Amino acid sequence: MRITVIGGGPGGLYFALLTKKRRPEWDVSVYEQNRADDTFGFGVVFSDETLHEFLSRDPKSFDRIRDDFAYWDDVAVHKHGAEIRCAGNGFAGISRMKLLAILQGRCREEGVEMHFGVSIPPEEIATRFADSDVVVAADGVNSRIREHFRESFMPEVAVQSNRFCWMGSTRPMDEFNYFFRETRHGIICAHTYQYEKGRSTWIFEMDDACWRGHGFDQMDEEGSKAVLESLYAEELQGHPLLLNRSNWRQFPRIFCDRWWHENIVLLGDAKASAHYSIGSGTKLAMECAISLSDAVVEHAETSTLKAFEAYEAERRTPCQIIQHNADVSLAWFEHMNRSWDMSAEQFAMVVMCRAKSITYDNLVVRDPGFVEKVDTAFYEQLYRQTGEDYRKSRPTPMFTKFKLRDMVVENRVVMSPMAQYSADEDGNLTDWHFVHYTSHALGGAGMVFVEMTCPSADARITPGCPGLWTDAQEAQFKRINDFVHAHSKTKMVMQLGHAGRKGSTQLGWQKMDMPLEDKAKNWPLFSASALPYMDGVSAAPKAMDRSDMDRIKTDFVQATERAERAGFDMVELHCAHGYLLASFLSPLTNRREDEYGGSIENRLRYPLEVFSATREAWPAHKPMSVRISASDWAEGGIDEEDTFAISQAFAEAGCDLIDVSAGQTVAEQKPLYGRMFQVKFAEAIRNVPKMAVMAVGAITEAAQVNTILHTRRADLVALGRPHMWNPYFTKEAAAWYDTRNQHWPKQYLAGRDQAHRELSKKREQEIETRRKARPRPHALAEIETERGLAVGPSRPRP
Repeated sequence: MRITVIGGGPGGLYFALLTKKRRPEWDVSVYEQNRADDTFGFGVVFSDETLHEFLSRDPKSFDRIRDDFAYWDDVAVHKHGAEIRCAGNGFAGISRMKLLAILQGRCREEGVEMHFGVSIPPEEIATRFADSDVVVAADGVNSRIREHFRESFMPEVAVQSNRFCWMGSTRPMDEFNYFFRETRHGIICAHTYQYEKGRSTWIFEMDDACWRGHGFDQMDEEGSKAVLESLYAEELQGHPLLLNRSNWRQFPRIFCDRWWHENIVLLGDAKASAHYSIGSGTKLAMECAISLSDAVVEHAETSTLKAFEAYEAERRTPCQIIQHNADVSLAWFEHMNRSWDMSAEQFAMVVMCRAKSITYDNLVVRDPGFVEKVDTAFYEQLYRQTGEDYRKSRPTPMFTKFKLRDMVVENRVVMSPMAQYSADEDGNLTDWHFVHYTSHALGGAGMVFVEMTCPSADARITPGCPGLWTDAQEAQFKRINDFVHAHSKTKMVMQLGHAGRKGSTQLGWQKMDMPLEDKAKNWPLFSASALPYMDGVSAAPKAMDRSDMDRIKTDFVQATERAERAGFDMVELHCAHGYLLASFLSPLTNRREDEYGGSIENRLRYPLEVFSATREAWPAHKPMSVRISASDWAEGGIDEEDTFAISQAFAEAGCDLIDVSAGQTVAEQKPLYGRMFQVKFAEAIRNVPKMAVMAVGAITEAAQVNTILHTRRADLVALGRPHMWNPYFTKEAAAWYDTRNQHWPKQYLAGRDQAHRELSKKREQEIETRRKARPRPHALAEIETERGLAVGPSRPRP
């Protein structure tokens, strides 16, 4: 086999090294346009997990690299003169130049041919390397190969808004430092770490307005250096900044739909970039190099296609996870001003948890002292703001109370509204609903939402959806609420909604969103505009006229009055997911040319009419919430400014809480899924309009709940699917944290005592196990060296 690698960065070199090691008879060559000793940048960062890959895959390279690593465990966040440290993070830095030199040396030892100062035009690959079986395009973030064959690779390149530049300094440091500095033009963050003795990397980042305000757009490297040295004189401690191609840039977020074209395969930043703020660019390239090498060695002799498919199958999802985490981290830095009013402790917690991969429980494992400090700040602030005193009991944030008007919620956990499709065809509740809602209330959630309930028969999504338009339905809900209030402290919330153009469909476990198969049973649909949900499939709705608006508003009012008589503690108006009221809010579903269409103010008009009427019908001492879709996950849909306008308009009309969901507006949506994937929308509303919000969406564990609350991303946290399989999610979490301020029915007190005894013990054991299991390959290597042992696996890797 003949393998050609174009690009001599860490990923390309590591692929060449590993492949040649395992198949020494193969011809492996690397072509790099720069000279062997050329490099830009200063240091690169690896986590302990990545170091473990070095140790296991090529002990010789690790043995050389570890001698040059600068190790640190602490991350220090500096804000307004305060330093907050978090230990136990396990990172190492090394000079990029030394890393490349070591990998180049290992490649030479294994017999890899290397050619430096050679630029390969993409259009010459087919002829120049006609005898190559595999061509690896590792030519970086600005890959000419990717762009030349873009019809095959289908890249998406999004240039982000923040400005950044890489510089160095002679200032030593023993930790990773985030130096945040407020200037008259905005906030600047310096990401800094030592990568070798007497050398540290300094990445300066700020938004575009701050960058232009300081005049960096008019300066050369020396000019920028002088200004930054002046701004960061205290942090530099008399040391200068160093330059090396330290130009201002904007980060390009790269994603490719395909990773290969004929015999060319992408590697590293050429195929997927990850923002430097999570230190994963080189990590991503080298992990993909390992996978590609494995796939090529295993399959390429018989089928390069099979090799490329195996590579993508193994790495596509991990790459997307890293990119997602990096994107979330990047977005936080683009909006770091939104957290600037926080205390130093809370701000540090946000910095540590910004990418969502690190949670409250992770930090307890890493540094319990850090968590104790930020917990203390949280309880102190809560005491100052509300008078609720948790400074001694310290129950974790999720087990603190929250007040909306006169309603006091016992904890911050909420069961999301989830359609059960179990009502009879007249919209009446069944035994299923009684057991479902009462059991979850006994499970301890602070609030339980009932599924979207419809104010009229033609407002339903499916024939299995419940209604609230008859005395019988009202009595059925009252029976549930009476039981809940008698046996728990859970607050019950009625969610009222009209399906609009998404109505008259089959049950969720049948053909979701499809019209009823018995055409005679379908009912007329209404929406802001006469646009079917699915062209050629769904029935076209009627664009509502004034009489339709008045009738439906009246239906909502009577349902609200029934909700009060049925004993609900709060009512929510469903203005999300493409249902009737949401169809007015989104420009994708509202094409009206009257006073109810066009601007966001006009699109808000009818939903506000309905909300105002229901707010007037609902008791003044009881709160109301509104569920919104903060994004349609589709081009031309609701944007952040719309979301702020919608939230503020409802707040001015008397809304107490925004329930922040997203999507389901149009069938062709393209959601960006991931853990807690919608929390960013709640965070924006919480920190810009500064409204009370509830977060929802792929939140699955108590640690995430505590993280969201600690970092001011939301005030309440709703979980759906986790409650489906564990109605006692909240009580289990209370026992896990050994929090004893939650209500248990007297019939279950013996179970409470056992739960707290067993689960708190299990938590302590898990924390200890995770601390012992954390990889420390650099420490292991040092111990083995002292003992005179070989570093690496006992048998060579095949």
